[in-house]
Amino acid sequence: MITSDAPRELHLNVNVLHSGFLPSAWRVPQADPYAFADIGHYVAIARMAEAAKLDAVFLADNAAIADQIQYRSITALEPTVLLAVLAASTSRIGLIGTASTSYNEPYNIARRFATLDHVSRGRAGWNIVTTADLPSARNFNRDDVPEHGARYARGDEFTRVVKDLWDSWADDAFLGDKAAGRFTDPRRIRPIAHEGEYFKVQGPLNLPRPPQGHPVLVQAGASGDGRELAARHAEAVFSASISLDEARAYRRDLHERAERHGRGPRAIKVLPGLTTIIGDTEAAALRRRDELVDLIPWEYSLNRLAGTLGIAPDRIDPDKPLPQDLPLPNGGRGNHTFFHATLAAGRRTGLTARQLVRELAGGGGHRVIVGTPEQIADDIEHWFREGAADGFNLMPDVLPEGLRAFVDGVVPILQRRGIFRTEYRGGTLREHLGLPRPARRD
Repeated sequence: MITSDAPRELHLNVNVLHSGFLPSAWRVPQADPYAFADIGHYVAIARMAEAAKLDAVFLADNAAIADQIQYRSITALEPTVLLAVLAASTSRIGLIGTASTSYNEPYNIARRFATLDHVSRGRAGWNIVTTADLPSARNFNRDDVPEHGARYARGDEFTRVVKDLWDSWADDAFLGDKAAGRFTDPRRIRPIAHEGEYFKVQGPLNLPRPPQGHPVLVQAGASGDGRELAARHAEAVFSASISLDEARAYRRDLHERAERHGRGPRAIKVLPGLTTIIGDTEAAALRRRDELVDLIPWEYSLNRLAGTLGIAPDRIDPDKPLPQDLPLPNGGRGNHTFFHATLAAGRRTGLTARQLVRELAGGGGHRVIVGTPEQIADDIEHWFREGAADGFNLMPDVLPEGLRAFVDGVVPILQRRGIFRTEYRGGTLREHLGLPRPARRD
């Protein structure tokens, strides 16, 4: 249980979405269209984020081509392999990667993230997802996406097994005693002998306990099942809240659920996604937003909006508000988070579909701020002080240019206001986030 009385500190990750959050990011004159698969692109961003003392780089993932590849760059490189390179190219910044509980096995994921934690000396984090898209299902011997509740039940058991595997070595199990010829103390290494509904795993893991005890557990999910998974296991949550009141209610609900599971009220850091479009003046920022949105083919935007809502594109009239009374996509099997966030944004504003696409900067449900560094810093501070967020998962409009504008313009303002660090005070991701090292569970 977390009992620290230390003052709250703002946390900032950068979500390295290939060329940038906007679908047109790869088309701007200074962008490299091949950046989505160029390791140098990711290394440069990670080093820039580390120089600004950000908490972590965050990598999303898809197990299929789930977007319209003819129009935009995609998430292509496997996160843990990429993060291993970033670990060797940086020294302090956290490294969070996504791995699905739907199309992996617990032993593989436990070993992969324990390895990343060892090679980075304690900077790894695992973003737990239960994959909801049909193309991924069809790449793993399935004709349909598993039912929503079953996905999360599997995800819960998967995560419990991974944590048990990380705990299968005691912290003092490795001896390395040359004189006595004792490499390990086998009494301090145990099988987990797990037999559950979805998995049968003997264990133990084949490497020592990770430096952080457990790599930091991150999760994203707005449904009741998703919130329960977060309440049981997550230490940071990547959310998709659009309004202040919605974000505050979401954070309060997560904390209450976590307390019901015997965890402290500060056990979970809530980090809404935040897209920033920055200009020297507000007019310049709005002009940049419009130029980027105008580079997105309307067919792409329409198909993406329809896919998020789980309806056919011809049901959307570009010059009318979104349809009313929409059911959850794919019979409830689809992504609840972005469905609810997009629908809420459309209903709250009453915008037409075309206007909504511009307001969301061509995106699928995350909040977008357009303005000067001072305006963006004001907004971030307001959400932080109002208890709507513990920080943000930043998704700059274009990478690396948009991140440079943020770290040069916004970060110094937040530092002067005393809510963001000027230096790292530790070397692990847990220390950056103010999270305790978990004791081993026997």
